[in-house]
This record gives sequence, C-alpha cells and structure tokens, in this order.
Amino acid sequence: MTTVTTSPVVARRAEARRPFALVRHSAALARRSLIKTMRSPEQLLDVTLQPVIFVVLFVYLLGGAVSGSTHEYLQLLLPAIMVQTTMFGGMATGVNLNTDIGKGVFDRFRSLPIGRSAPLIGSVLGDLIRYVVAVVSLLAFGTLMGFRVETGVLPAVAACLLAILFAFSVSWAFVLVGMLVRTSGSVQGIGFLVMFPLTFGTSMIAPAETLPGWLRSWVGINPVTHVMDAARGLMVGGPVAGPVAWTVGWSALFVAVFAPLAVQAYRRRA
Repeated sequence: MTTVTTSPVVARRAEARRPFALVRHSAALARRSLIKTMRSPEQLLDVTLQPVIFVVLFVYLLGGAVSGSTHEYLQLLLPAIMVQTTMFGGMATGVNLNTDIGKGVFDRFRSLPIGRSAPLIGSVLGDLIRYVVAVVSLLAFGTLMGFRVETGVLPAVAACLLAILFAFSVSWAFVLVGMLVRTSGSVQGIGFLVMFPLTFGTSMIAPAETLPGWLRSWVGINPVTHVMDAARGLMVGGPVAGPVAWTVGWSALFVAVFAPLAVQAYRRRA
C-alpha cells in the first residue's frame, strides 16, 4: 500500500482554485488580526490617547485666538482630528506587518494551502478595528468636551465612514513601505515624515484663508484637506458635494496604485 503525499505548493494551488478561496482565507486571517489586537489593547493607545491629547492642547491653546471661543474651535477642530487619527491608524498597519514578517510569522503562512496574498489582505482588513476604535473614542471624548453634531445622525455616520475609507486607502501606501524597508522603526520614521505635512499642512488648525500664500497653495492640493472639509461639512455644516467627491476619488486612486504595488512587494519578500 502506497501513501500519496501532496506538497504545500500543490495543495495551495488546489485550494486557490476553489470558489472565493482568497476571500475566505483573507477573512479568516483578518479575524486572527482582530483577535490579536483585542488581546493586546495597549496597541490601541495611539488611536485613543493621542487624539485626546491633540484635542485638549489645540482647543485650549488656540481656541480663543483662532475662533474666539473654545466651543467654536472644538466644532472646527474635532472632525479634522478624526481624519488625522484614522490616518495614523493606517500607518500602524505597515508597522505591524513589518514586525510580523521580521518575526517569521508569515513564513508559517507560506506552508499553508492559502492564497499568497491572503495574509497581507487579512492583516489590512483586520486593522479596520483601529479606525473604528479611534472614531468612537474621539467622538465620545469630544461630546464630553461639548462637541455637538449639527447636521444629523446619518451625515455624521457618513463622515466617519468617509474618514475610515480614506485611512484604509492610505494604509496601502504604508503597507508598501513596510514591505520595502527592513525594520518597523524605519516604517514609523518614514510614516511620520509623510504624515506631518499631509495632516498639519491642511486647514485642520486654522482656516486656509489665514495662511501664507505658499502654504495655502499646498493646502489647496493636499488630498487630506478635502477629507477634512468633507467631514466638517457632514458633521457641522458646510460644502459637502465637492469635498466628498474629491475624497472618494483620491481613495480610489490610492488603492488602485498602492495596493497592487504592496501585494507585489509582499510576494517578493514573503
């Protein structure tokens, strides 16, 4: 009696031919990433405490000078901080993936009969919990400080979903960086170099018309400005159609460009 053995490569190819195999594998690994995050809640400190510190500092340091009152400034600031916070959560996705690859976790995945891209896609999807926690905690704290939605529940929910969508699309750029550099510290360093001009070079802290001409030009073309304007319009009133259209367009562009590059870089590295 002979025993027929199947190599991991053959098993992987056979499993990949099953209907929706990549979707099922990615969902399973997204669940793994979610469980890992929930078992280590300290990983969420950057999206829970950091935005609270920003809100308190900016509101009480700049509120009177920029808007005349802390309440008016809080109404202006909090939707923009929500966008910034979710984007920082996207940067953490690249850091965590780089760490897992360095520890050899993804080497185990290669021996399983799953799609080559499933671990990467699953990790990115699993980190969506970071965006949800960031939005909920920030809105809860903002409400305690006096922030009030002035447009209604549905527009406010749309603003939150729009911020999460944009952060998810930007996270693919950080995933690409995580696949290209050697250490998680390098990912974080590059991430901060990119994030600060993107998030602070906007109308987040002060209205664009109060900025010098050269900075106002950058603010006008910065995609993050459109997201912040859309969030403000949906939560406290203002122009909505244009900023929302720009946000959706930028999000689609980021995914279309960076997701394939990230997957290709992951396949070369893993």
